[in-house]
Amino acid sequence: MENIYLLMLVALVVLAIADLVVGVSNDAVNFLNSAIGSKAISFKTIMIVASLGIFIGAVFSSGMMEVARKGIFMPGQFYFDEIMIIFMAVMITDILLLDFFNTLGMPTSTTVSIVFELLGAAVVMALIKVSASDTETLANLSNYINTEKATEIISGIFLSVVIAFTIGAIVQWLSRLVFSFEYEKKIKNFGALFGGVCLTAIGYFIFFKGLKGTPYYDSFKDVLSSQVLLVVGVSFVFWTLFSWLFMKIFKRSILIIVIAIGTFGLALAFSGNDLVNFIGVPMAAYHSYEAWAASGQAASTFSMEVLRTEVPAEPILLFISGGIMVLTLWFSKKARSVAETEIGLSRQGHGTEKFDPNMLSRAVVAGSTRLADGLRNILPVGTKRRISKSFAKPDEILVGDKSEEQPAFDMIRASINLTVAGVLISIATSYKLPLSTTYVTFMVAMGTSLADKAWGRESAVYRVAGVLKVIGGWFFTAFSAFSAAGILTYIIFLGKGPAIAILLLVAIGLLVRNYISHKNKAIEKADTSGLKKSESKTVQGIIAESADNISNVVSRSNKIFSDVLTGLSKQEKKKLKKSKKGVDKLEAEIEDLRDHIFFFIKSLDETSVRGSSFYIAILGHLTDIAQSLEYISKKSYKHVNNNHKPLRYNQITDLKEIDDTLSDLLSKIDKIFTEKKFEEISAIVASKEEILNNISEKIEKQVSRTRTEESSPKNTTLYFNILLETKELMNAIMNLMEEYNSSYKKV
Repeated sequence: MENIYLLMLVALVVLAIADLVVGVSNDAVNFLNSAIGSKAISFKTIMIVASLGIFIGAVFSSGMMEVARKGIFMPGQFYFDEIMIIFMAVMITDILLLDFFNTLGMPTSTTVSIVFELLGAAVVMALIKVSASDTETLANLSNYINTEKATEIISGIFLSVVIAFTIGAIVQWLSRLVFSFEYEKKIKNFGALFGGVCLTAIGYFIFFKGLKGTPYYDSFKDVLSSQVLLVVGVSFVFWTLFSWLFMKIFKRSILIIVIAIGTFGLALAFSGNDLVNFIGVPMAAYHSYEAWAASGQAASTFSMEVLRTEVPAEPILLFISGGIMVLTLWFSKKARSVAETEIGLSRQGHGTEKFDPNMLSRAVVAGSTRLADGLRNILPVGTKRRISKSFAKPDEILVGDKSEEQPAFDMIRASINLTVAGVLISIATSYKLPLSTTYVTFMVAMGTSLADKAWGRESAVYRVAGVLKVIGGWFFTAFSAFSAAGILTYIIFLGKGPAIAILLLVAIGLLVRNYISHKNKAIEKADTSGLKKSESKTVQGIIAESADNISNVVSRSNKIFSDVLTGLSKQEKKKLKKSKKGVDKLEAEIEDLRDHIFFFIKSLDETSVRGSSFYIAILGHLTDIAQSLEYISKKSYKHVNNNHKPLRYNQITDLKEIDDTLSDLLSKIDKIFTEKKFEEISAIVASKEEILNNISEKIEKQVSRTRTEESSPKNTTLYFNILLETKELMNAIMNLMEEYNSSYKKV
């Protein structure tokens, strides 16, 4: 029986390594986003600075795994075999939950997940013990759970969300009021003071939070706690002088140093303190196993009171953990996905919105707009003018046609993000208040975004929806962590070794599936074969660039139309569903081009404005093509999915004839635009009436069949819908050809 616990310990070690990987992938967002979003320093430099912070923080971590050992439950109330079940359930749940959020690209809290997993697993194990006892009832549940500590941790974590958002918004608003968006001018005069304040706060944060628990901390902790004003004052003078000298000597903005040191500090604190979330449980399991093996007692009778003592982590394990975390930071694609979510929500300029608006986000934006208008009306005119001047954005932020390539926000906001997050975490640590570094850094970033008016009328409803979705995900984290860990605890309790083996196999399968899913999405995102935004500033260039998009749409339309008719004739639901997705992707790309019209028109030369009319007309025809394909594919899929009768043989034959004609036409058009033989477009346009007449004949034939031999209303309706929409598709294609031919001849 002893072997099973040794195997469980080995499994927990492997799970700890996997948890380090998924944990860093999620929490990298905490310290990378400000530097990446502002593009103050190169990406390689950011990664080097963050890697140093992570590794140093991990190696010098206190290793006091108190949350896993005694922060949530009373270890003395459980026996060794029960504790091992709890730890195994927690680790399996933690890996799957964090990987799920990473795959979605959503930041969540590793602290919240581990706390609620421990709570859920301990509660279920306590319920099992209570139900098996003749003397205990549900009222005795409090004997097993450290309710006071658990309540303190949970309330502190969620309270930090509101505080971080509010403080971030206030500090950013005041900073922008002073520096405005054209801060380069004022930073020359006030940069030394601003740098002194930020670097003092970040430096204090590094020493107080980031290096807490190191071998050297005891020598200066009394000074930090009892001589706060003296330490802060001396630091401020030093950093202010440093900032002034740096700007004078190197002629560079001190904000670069603030962002670099801030990134290092948050990375240091993350690995030094959140390491417990990844290896705390396996470490506690290892110490439990050591104590049990030395006791000689049975696993079902050995009390885990030993977990109440404080045992530091082994240095070699901290060294290995730091190495794994650094490697994950460099090679994890999911870490980039999570970072993109927060950067997208805080972007100052226009960009592709990741989230769709919902009823709640619309209500929040409408209410906030009315409140802002009301406050604005009571302010004096001079004050409003002063505020408006400070928050006026440069033209490149407003109308940049390559917003995705620009910094998401400026260095002032990046500095505030890092400074405020560091200060809040430092204050919470000094008062021994638990919080989630993910929640604090994310909500500070959202607060500064709001204050900076990054959520304007054009984007607010999307950004608010995204923030609400992320926050909703946090509550889902807590609920699912508690529930899943509890369920797995019960399953392992019933099934013992076989249950653990099955759960581990299921976990591996889910991790592999999520990896493949995320990889496929990344490949799809990196696919350069889609429609391209026009970057030309001349009429000739616009017409030439549009040829590539027309060729692309025509080629894809040809395949989609043929696949739909093939899937319909053979009743292949999978093929129809795939075609439907292909249409959705095509529509999304065309919609993206339409969203780009504003920037396209702004970028045109004065002599080339007439090119905008051509570009808009072309997009209109491409939209008509996509809408016709969407209608045909949707109706066909619905027919097969509802298990209606298949089309009759003569209907399939007629559709096949139309498909051959259309396929031949679209292939010719594709060739014309690929090889730039635009003089042949006239011949294509001349065939319009012949093709439309052919479709009309098919409609007349079906009318005759309906009166004499057809018996299926669904088939008849579908067939007419396809023929009529195919006529609309043909009209859209021919209108596109006529528009292009006319414009090409004018150039």
